[in-house]
Amino acid sequence: MYRSEQFVFDEGKPIPIIIRNYTKEDFDALIAIQAECFPPPFPSELWWNKEQLTNHVNLFQEGAICIEIAGQVVSSLTGVCTQFDPSHPNHTWAEATDDGYITNHDPNGNTLYIVDISVRPAYRSLGLGKIMMQAMYHVVIENGLERLLGGGRIPGYHKKADTLSAHEYIDAVVRGDLYDPVVSFLLRCGRKPIAIVENYLDDEESLNYGVLMEWKNPFK
Repeated sequence: MYRSEQFVFDEGKPIPIIIRNYTKEDFDALIAIQAECFPPPFPSELWWNKEQLTNHVNLFQEGAICIEIAGQVVSSLTGVCTQFDPSHPNHTWAEATDDGYITNHDPNGNTLYIVDISVRPAYRSLGLGKIMMQAMYHVVIENGLERLLGGGRIPGYHKKADTLSAHEYIDAVVRGDLYDPVVSFLLRCGRKPIAIVENYLDDEESLNYGVLMEWKNPFK
């Protein structure tokens, strides 16, 4: 079981946090976090259900972590091990994660694939997403995997789609000419875009695009 205690700062005030694996006792809180993080038009049927969460803790608990502040779970990150071939990157979120049920978890896979990351909006200024991502980098290294990978939403793209292709939009975000709340965050976490995938996820804001973003294990 993973457990780490540290501090984050809120307007200069240190706030103690606990990073740990989530368990079945956290399921109601995790579903509530999903509802806060992905309001309509994001489809509510894509929020976690308890069968999915049960699989997360039973099949690959190393990849199921959360952050607790003052006894409240305020964020979560879920991963699954998979076999990834960079020369054939196209896939959907549903294919990579078995629709979030992760029954395709491969203990012999070469890649830790991020299924989901969620932080309650009221806590997003504390850097919790980056802390959870760094915890997953440790899992990559400890398990001798080649990379951490995941498909990021590009929720700002619908505002620019009339003038930019998805590739042009991502290039502009990487250059710093545009800001995207998901892609820019993943860049700050150390991940790099390696491919843009059409019909990655049913997501109106991203026009169903996803951008695959990778962190390579520096010891492989």
